[in-house]
Amino acid sequence: MPPIRVVLADDHTLMRAGIRALLESMAGIHVMAEASDGREALELIRQHQPDVVVMDITMPGLNGLEATLRVVQECPRVGVLILSMHANEEYVMQALRAGATGYLLKNVVTAELEFALRAVARGESYLSPAISKQVIAAYLRRVRGPEERPRGAASPYQLLTPRQREILQLITEGHTTKEIAQRLQLSVKTVETHRTQLMQRLDLHDIAGLVRYAIRLGLLSPDA
Repeated sequence: MPPIRVVLADDHTLMRAGIRALLESMAGIHVMAEASDGREALELIRQHQPDVVVMDITMPGLNGLEATLRVVQECPRVGVLILSMHANEEYVMQALRAGATGYLLKNVVTAELEFALRAVARGESYLSPAISKQVIAAYLRRVRGPEERPRGAASPYQLLTPRQREILQLITEGHTTKEIAQRLQLSVKTVETHRTQLMQRLDLHDIAGLVRYAIRLGLLSPDA
């Protein structure tokens, strides 16, 4: 059988090196490329068309959730395995809603990483057993019930446009409006409009609120 082709995305160089070494020690698994943020990961995925991308959530510039959403839209045959240190409900829920087919904790043993990777490569779903049953049950309740959130209803984050999600992350990383405009090749006025709209949709009214929201979703590290 042909090898399982993998792109690895994590912003920590040593973590990436360790994961790569583990993956390359497994029979029939080939790491094609590695990325330090979501934007670079997308470029590599478009270029290499791997079977699986192993994706961290908290990455600068373009986080793993937004990158996952774009992978699912642009390269639907690529499976996304989230490899994260976060086990709480909010992180798992957002990753699955974004389209990830696997969610694994970074403290797993090598055998579980291999099992999860092969499952995602086959098109199957995989959730780390270390994620509590309560977290999984809570996620299913949100997606399939209760009455206040109909099945498949989008979260406030998902109701933002891709551009608004991108600007949200850059704002919470501390970039000024002018810096964001230059980085995204937009006018300052356009960035301000997006910022106003995203704050209205999230019902948040200051930068501190946006930062807390980004940390809760795993878009931003608490010690950033």
